[in-house]
Amino acid sequence: MTAPRHRFEHLPASAHEEIRTFHPRRSPLGPARLDALETLWPRLGFSVHDEATGPAPLTADGLLDTVTLFGRRAPLVLEVGSGMGETVVAMAVADPVRDYLAVEAHLPGIAHLLGLIDRRGLTNLRVAHGDALELVRRRIAPGGLDAVHVFFPDPWPKAKHHKRRLIAPAHVALLRSRLRPGGTLHCATDWAPYAVAMLETLAADPELVNTHAGYAPRPAHRPVTKFERRGLALGHEIADLVFVRVG
Repeated sequence: MTAPRHRFEHLPASAHEEIRTFHPRRSPLGPARLDALETLWPRLGFSVHDEATGPAPLTADGLLDTVTLFGRRAPLVLEVGSGMGETVVAMAVADPVRDYLAVEAHLPGIAHLLGLIDRRGLTNLRVAHGDALELVRRRIAPGGLDAVHVFFPDPWPKAKHHKRRLIAPAHVALLRSRLRPGGTLHCATDWAPYAVAMLETLAADPELVNTHAGYAPRPAHRPVTKFERRGLALGHEIADLVFVRVG
């Protein structure tokens, strides 16, 4: 018998973003992760796309109501593509004065992260399901973010797929516009050709300034991710890029 489709699995295409920068994968959800979605999601998560799975708390002008979401007013860090969530959890634990919002399209990662948040009792980390660019475009006010983290996004290595890369001029301009002046856009990759393209793209933005001459030394506050360990095992060099908004 075919298992029933879980109610979270539907992820509609964005009305504004026809080309996705991610590839939503379908993976089986074990009992523990299904339980996490069912029991923890109403308290810790929301849907970017306003589905029945849980809409975002919004202000009267349609922006994300972070005071309702986190129970306080604090600087907000957006992590785009949080994977299984270990990195964003470690950063939120080490940085309790800021709030963290992890956006992920892959359900097993969301379910795992929900469990981590619950076990650690974190109040400064919440989860969104869906397209981060859509969330930023529709629900985040200009200047509303203290930092954006993009760690090891899909490099889309084939030339015909480069148009899907997250770190592209239009996407960078959108993310930068939501940073406060002095806010940080921090990217990392283990794919050398993508690192070169990232550096060129970020350096070309007129309102971003590189905090280093080229790639940044690996910041101590960024935990080693699963993708980073995999890249290192393959002999890949890790490139961190840390840019600040000056406009």
